[in-house]
Amino acid sequence: MMAARGVEVFSITDHDTMAAYAELDIAALGASVIPGIEINTTYKGNEVHILGFGVPVGASAFADLLERNRRSRRLRVEAMLRQLAAAGYPLTIEMVEAQAPGGEALGRPHVAKALVAAGYVRDVQSVFETLLKRGGVGYVPSLYITPQQAIDAIAASGGIPVLAHPGRLEDDGLIDELAEAGLVGLEVFYPTHTRSQVAYYRNRARQYGLVMTAGSDFHDRRYTDRPVGVEVEREEILPFLELVAPGRIRAPLRE
Repeated sequence: MMAARGVEVFSITDHDTMAAYAELDIAALGASVIPGIEINTTYKGNEVHILGFGVPVGASAFADLLERNRRSRRLRVEAMLRQLAAAGYPLTIEMVEAQAPGGEALGRPHVAKALVAAGYVRDVQSVFETLLKRGGVGYVPSLYITPQQAIDAIAASGGIPVLAHPGRLEDDGLIDELAEAGLVGLEVFYPTHTRSQVAYYRNRARQYGLVMTAGSDFHDRRYTDRPVGVEVEREEILPFLELVAPGRIRAPLRE
């Protein structure tokens, strides 16, 4: 799908795992791939996603941190299943695991896909708008590490910590705190950001000297009908690319 759209530079930022990179020949892909991860965190009632770009695959700084998050994920999913069963939507943990290849980082999307596969709900978006939304019968608040801990771990491994999709935060005033805590980048270009949001977050990035990044949040076809990749002007993300892959980016960029 990336080849069909002409994506030139990409990063697979799975939640709380870098297992995807075991299936890639990173050396052969060269400058077209930037190893990455998306770490789930919670802070002041917000679920905050911190992206780590340029993180060495298998970095030891992440081992304990990611294992802790994965345990929290499984406990959360088990709590969701108990609540859903009580409300008349019984699922087994095996049904959820079947929606998560490798089963390393279970989460709400996998529960949503299991509900769709079981015929309870029409599609994933409908699940998030009903059963799994805040206040829904299957909603369970997350309890992960803090964004500051994630930023520290990414930086300690030599990676670039970036705040994902700030437009989805309940309180984007957190940008102020995280910038002071060592945040390096801001995901300004995101499919559901409006033009005014892009302009606003571009200004916030400039205010704090943060590099700008882009992400499609694609997941897979069951999650979204948006195409993989994000169209962005080269000049907008070149500072990020030069920071995360100095000397490697040479071809004109469209994505």
